[in-house]
Amino acid sequence: MKYSVRLISIAEKERVFKRLKPKLSYDRKANLFGTCIKLYTNDRNVKESWEDNFYAISEMVKSHGRVVAFYEDGKKQSVLYEPYTHTAILTNVGYYGFVKSIALGVAGDILEDQHEIHSVHGAAIDVNGQGVGIIAPSGAGKTTHVFGLLQMPRTRFVSDDWYFVRIFGADPVAYSSEKNSYIRQDIGNIWPQFAELVKKVRLDEQGRAVADVRWVVGREHYRESTTIRKLLLLKRDRTDKRIVRELDGGAALRFLLDNHFCNPHLLVNDARKLALRTRFFEDFLDRVECFMVNTVLPPMDTQERIREIVTGP
Repeated sequence: MKYSVRLISIAEKERVFKRLKPKLSYDRKANLFGTCIKLYTNDRNVKESWEDNFYAISEMVKSHGRVVAFYEDGKKQSVLYEPYTHTAILTNVGYYGFVKSIALGVAGDILEDQHEIHSVHGAAIDVNGQGVGIIAPSGAGKTTHVFGLLQMPRTRFVSDDWYFVRIFGADPVAYSSEKNSYIRQDIGNIWPQFAELVKKVRLDEQGRAVADVRWVVGREHYRESTTIRKLLLLKRDRTDKRIVRELDGGAALRFLLDNHFCNPHLLVNDARKLALRTRFFEDFLDRVECFMVNTVLPPMDTQERIREIVTGP
């Protein structure tokens, strides 16, 4: 599901919020890597998924950003964002996955401007003590291959969808963004080890659910952060006969720029933000080994190639 974001003024935000607020039955705050993001919604399932998905935060903490998720028959889908108070107003945006991604986009907007902490719409795992990042456009197999790698010994889970990065000298440190993952129902068909996990959760209308991956991999295989040493970019391109190739920073950056950083949930996309994100990825790519993996082979064959990269010297 694609959507466009319309930036609005503070005055328009206040008018819309004033109209919707009496209809919003639930509100909850969450801790998204130190930012307090507050949800307002009239949908109980969205509220409960939010509670399962994100770390809670004290009601004493004032919110840095807000997400209003409103559902009403007959209303058109819309996404409005007021960047000064970091308020996103979503009307009939669909399933919970978009609510949580936009919430992460709000947190990312705050962090990249004020704290030099940047968002990566991708996965991060730790293999033998070294971090591996995976970034891919939608449909290239990121989630499939992350869950495949989690079955390797001495592999620890950090994040499967979004992580925050802060660069300390030569070290790009990746931090988990969520308490629990938003998994697909079919993950158990691809990797039978996760079939029992799917049975334990409440699936939404899109066949997805918030789930604690620790139930399968074990709590000892979870980490809140890792230092990224290798970065995998995935694509699915049948016109390219190359399956795996190493990339220099320039080629990797061009791929990311061509694909909007593989992140459809960046809420502000002006020239200033583009320059800010480009500088970050230049620095990030300069500190990691980068590989392109073309996922046109059957999943098990692609997984074998990926494991060779992440376990190699």
